Formats: sequence, C-alpha cells, structure tokens
Amino acid sequence: MLVALSLPGGDALAETLRVATWNVGLDRKGPGLLVQDLGEGDDPQIAAVVRVLAALDADVVLLTAVDYDRGGVALRLLAERLAAVGAPYPHRFAFRPNTGTQTSFDVDGNGRRGDPRDAQGYGLFSGQGGMAILSRLPLDEAGARDFSAFLWRDLPGSLSDDPPDLAAVQRLATTGFWDVPVITDAGPLHLLAWHATPPVFDGPGDRNGRRNHDEAAFWRLFLEGALPMTPADAPFVILGDGNLDPADGDGRREGIGALLAHPALQDPQPRGTHGRAEPGQAGDPALDTVLYPDLGGLRLDYVLPASALRVTAAGVLWPGPDDPLWPDLQAASRHFPVWVDIDLP
Repeated sequence: MLVALSLPGGDALAETLRVATWNVGLDRKGPGLLVQDLGEGDDPQIAAVVRVLAALDADVVLLTAVDYDRGGVALRLLAERLAAVGAPYPHRFAFRPNTGTQTSFDVDGNGRRGDPRDAQGYGLFSGQGGMAILSRLPLDEAGARDFSAFLWRDLPGSLSDDPPDLAAVQRLATTGFWDVPVITDAGPLHLLAWHATPPVFDGPGDRNGRRNHDEAAFWRLFLEGALPMTPADAPFVILGDGNLDPADGDGRREGIGALLAHPALQDPQPRGTHGRAEPGQAGDPALDTVLYPDLGGLRLDYVLPASALRVTAAGVLWPGPDDPLWPDLQAASRHFPVWVDIDLP
C-alpha cells in the first residue's frame, strides 16, 4: 500500500501509509497452542486470517487478541504464512502484555487466588490475548516505550476504588499501553496502541466499566502532558480495541467520547459496506467493527490519527455477504479490520 506521490512542478514526495488494527482472535486456551496451530498449517481460522490480512493490504497493522510468546515464534510463523501468499511483513514487534500476569490478590473475590480474573488483565496464562505489530516498514524497537506498568491509582481522576494493598500493584492497562515508532522516509510515525477491558463481566461494582473508562482517559491525559511520561512527538496514531461503543452497548461512554473529541486527534469514522440496519441502536451501523449474536453490531476498534495528519481514505473491512472475502471474514474473527490511509509529507 505504500505509495510515493510526485507532486507537480517539484521534487516533493508524499508517503501514503495504510495503518490498520484488527482484533484477530488468535488467542488460545493454553501456552504454546497458537505456535502449534501455526506450525501444523491446517487450522482453518489461521488460513482465513492470512487471507484477510493479505486483502487488507496494510503497511502496518496492530493485531489485538493474539497470544504472546517470549521468542516471537508465533509472529514469525504468521509472517511466514503471509509471505507465502505475497504479503510480506518483515518487521514484527510485541511487548509482553499484562494479560495473565498474576497480581497475587483475589481480585474477583471468589475466595481463590491465581484465577484468570486475578491477573493484571484477564488471562488463562501469561501472554494470552496480547498485542502485536506487523509492519512493512522498519520499527524503532530501541525507541519503543511500554507504559503497561503504570498503576491505575496514579491516573489523575482515577475511578479505581480498589483497597490500598491491591491498588499498590494493580496496573491500569488490561493488555498494554505502547508507543512504537515506525520509521518512514518522512520521519517516525508513533503507534500508540492499546486493548482495553470489556466494561462488563464484573458484577454490581462495575470495576471493569470504570477501568475501561480510565484506559481511554489514559490516552487523553497522555496527549495533554498530564502523565509522568513525555507525550509522543507528532505525528502519531492511536489505535487498538477500545472495547466500548460511543453510542451503544454497556459502559461509561464519556471516556471514549472524550478521547474521540480530543482536538489533538481526528476520527475519520471508517465505514463498512455491509448495508446493515439496526433501528434499535443509536449509532450508525456502518461504523460497527464487531458483530455479536446477542448484542448486534458495535464500534469497538479504532484508528485515530493526529489532527495534523492528512487522511485520504478510511474504512472497515466489512463488506456485504456477496463479497468473496465474506466467508474468510466470518471464519477469522467476529471483529472486522479497521484501516486509515494517511499522507506523510
């Protein structure tokens, strides 16, 4: 997708970059199972994921809900599958996620420690359902920053009401907060990545709802310089699974709403072409990025470029059922890829 554009009457070039995110559903129920599935080469979901990623044709894509392994074996095997179908991604990156990393507390109050809900982020094992970046362009791994250890209680205006002993160790990021620079001819483009907790599955205390709100608030405060870490130099793109629709479904929507309205960002409102209608919902179904059998469509996945960047196109890779890609999209994940094309001067 990377295109160099010659401008009339001069030697100036614009670099067009497709940036995407996709909750890809490559999380398994045990450590090493994703590597096993990728290595055996006959998993139908993985085959569908590969075909969809090739059709997406992104220059850089953040995958959410993909298992982490320390040696990056799963990412290498996935990249080999992609290269075999003509979609090479020579550059790959992942920090260890918070998912499955135990807090040593009985967070869910069920009388036991060490359960998936007692972890920093829900996970059956350390690294389940993490994040990963695939890129055609080099990544500045030495310059990448990981804010995933930032404590929930330390967020200004935090909605946490955890007891002091738990609050002293509880991280805000369910999966992670990353700043990963992509090296382009125009200079670095910072990818600000996250995958928030769903604002449900927590009982009357609404702990997940409050945490989801504050995970979106983290990026708003980060942009405003209100956190201990230095904001990323422009240009940047915030992307990932915010796990909250600004108009429909459960959750504290003021968190994601304030982020979408932030003056440092633009929301291109990528749209699918499925032609669905949901008269019982307030939001535009064309903006949805996931379809649940009980809840219907929701907009949960976001690509939000800095306001100074020029957006030339955007979309959700969610066509109608007559599209030849439709069977693969259904087999791969209940989420659909979101992409934005930007010009870098």
